[in-house]
Amino acid sequence: MARRSGVSARMLRHYESLGLVRPTGRTGAGYREYSSEDIRRIFHIESLRSLGLSLREVGCALDDPGFKPSELVDDLIRQTRERIAGETELLTRLRRIGAAAPADWEDVLQIVALLQALGSESAGKRQRAALSSVEEVSLPVEALVEAVLSETDPNVAGALRWALAQSGDDGLALLAEGLGSPVAEVRKRAVQSIAEIPNGEATALLQDALTNSDIVVRRCAALALGARGVADAVPTLIDMIVEETNDADAADALSALAGDPALADQIATRLVDCLAQGTIESSARRRLTEVLADIPGITTSRALADLSHDEDRAVALTATYILKLRNAR
Repeated sequence: MARRSGVSARMLRHYESLGLVRPTGRTGAGYREYSSEDIRRIFHIESLRSLGLSLREVGCALDDPGFKPSELVDDLIRQTRERIAGETELLTRLRRIGAAAPADWEDVLQIVALLQALGSESAGKRQRAALSSVEEVSLPVEALVEAVLSETDPNVAGALRWALAQSGDDGLALLAEGLGSPVAEVRKRAVQSIAEIPNGEATALLQDALTNSDIVVRRCAALALGARGVADAVPTLIDMIVEETNDADAADALSALAGDPALADQIATRLVDCLAQGTIESSARRRLTEVLADIPGITTSRALADLSHDEDRAVALTATYILKLRNAR
């Protein structure tokens, strides 16, 4: 029977002791006799075990008239998914430890401790882990990126972005993937993290982000690019002032860009063109006029002179006051 079924004699006796298989009879010499039905039942037992059922569950499946296979299969699917998730998490942890290239077991233990701290419910522990990843044992960039894209605490997020910036451009490819996430918060965290990495590749990603479908991503990229002297950010920065969204930061970014004489006239011209649009509200026109105060050049002076006679009294008074300050300087 063991040869025919592929089940060891010891396991056949175990099945019998549990009541899973009951040989039809015995020979005169005392050997067990198995009928065709017994053999079929053994194959059924082996088939169900291959699905991950315990022997107790196998017995219920074969003997309980009220047994519902669909419920058991659903439960097996859930257990299998949990097992796969656990194994995947372990594999990820091992890969990250390997990527950190530990020199000895002490390094391994420190890396494991930092990875666990990054996943802690305590914001303080997560923040200390982010700082320690630079000051003590380096964590894999992949772990830092995953952490920063999911972090909700602003202080911890700041520490994680700082840690990523210290690693150079290693995490940029993963952060670029974050820009395409279907989750708005993840996209925002990705662009904020890229903005703190001061190199050319990060700047190129930020320029690409100016065309992102997410307006929050576009605005964050524009502010960062303005600080880096990239003129492509000007249209978005002006739109932010018109829409009164982070308008003070946008005005500061335009002022920084205007430090380049070649850009100052371009910025002034764009501001004047925007002021000339008849669809912009009075408050937005006043904010645009205020921005001109920090834009040097003859184009700005002429624009302010014209605006000092504007039909909108608030705009005219603002332009007049700015002109007095410029003349005094």
